[in-house]
Amino acid sequence: MSKVQNEKRKAGNYKKILIVRLDRIGDVVLSTPVLKAVRDAYPDSHIAFMVAPHAREIAEGNPCINEVIVYDKAISHKGVFDGAKFVYGLARKRFDIAIMLHPTRRTHLLSFLSGIPKRLGYERKMGLILTDKIPDKKHLGLKHEIDYTLGLLRYIGIEPANRKLYVPVDNDSEDRVRRILAAGGINDGDKIVAINPGASCRSKRWPAERFAEVADALAGELGVKIVVVSGSQDKSFADSTLSAMKTVALDLSGKTTIRELACLLKRSSLFISNDSGPVHIACAVGTPVISIFGRSDRGLSPRRWGPINKIDRAIHKDVGCDICLAHKCKAELKCLAAITADEVVRNAKEMLSGADELLSKK
Repeated sequence: MSKVQNEKRKAGNYKKILIVRLDRIGDVVLSTPVLKAVRDAYPDSHIAFMVAPHAREIAEGNPCINEVIVYDKAISHKGVFDGAKFVYGLARKRFDIAIMLHPTRRTHLLSFLSGIPKRLGYERKMGLILTDKIPDKKHLGLKHEIDYTLGLLRYIGIEPANRKLYVPVDNDSEDRVRRILAAGGINDGDKIVAINPGASCRSKRWPAERFAEVADALAGELGVKIVVVSGSQDKSFADSTLSAMKTVALDLSGKTTIRELACLLKRSSLFISNDSGPVHIACAVGTPVISIFGRSDRGLSPRRWGPINKIDRAIHKDVGCDICLAHKCKAELKCLAAITADEVVRNAKEMLSGADELLSKK
């Protein structure tokens, strides 16, 4: 049994706290309840959040932290000299504790080499160099990623009060989005359905033509305005969807910052997306979500990664695969093929019928 499990779980006197999450945007959004829980437990401490460059906009503006530290493994801190310089700068900050929310060799090494005396994380990927470690059971998918990260805090005596996500939304970004929508023919009184056909892996991408079919049905039957979004790396999937649509949609794929995307989703009545980071941004701003899932691996399931609000829906089909090969699938991704456009349209109509009430409370 690990050291941290044997000790009495008691909160320490941490004046400077470092919280680390260097993976994707959605993962960082799902970690924001940790920031609130740590701030509640240590109202007078200095709390820093270390993220990768692409997640900077998620971290900056969060009222629970004092400092954002950006670690750029691809460019700014890639070489030995620049990496050592980063470690030296981290050491000079003299953090009392580092909390690694996701296990990677890089995060564990950074905290170790910078001399942070207490290093809490998961017993995986060089977990031996942590001072306090717990077994990594995330791959079992027994609970949501939010609950895994919050559970880590309980090992240092912090009992989280809630699971609420946070993404900063500012007035300037809202004004820009309002102008972009107006230029695209969408007025303040129009009901928007945003769709995201992109995802990080082909085993997460529902066919573009089905997104198009859903968009055409909702626009034609309900008169909603369709806005297509995606990251710049996924623009080809957005383009394929737009090409397959009969409805004229506003194409914002690859054209928004994270803050602007948050504002757009906040303005939307419904967000339909593959399993991806923008799903969690939508949840954070209170927009109803339909998230489409492939894969049969429990660690990648809706139970661990699905949208979290009560009205949200995750659509996933068990097609009997004993082992999920993900992007190496030899079964023609039948898990995604089993999800029909009609099923998504039906769910969307049910959710849109209550969207006006939800929007009035935002």
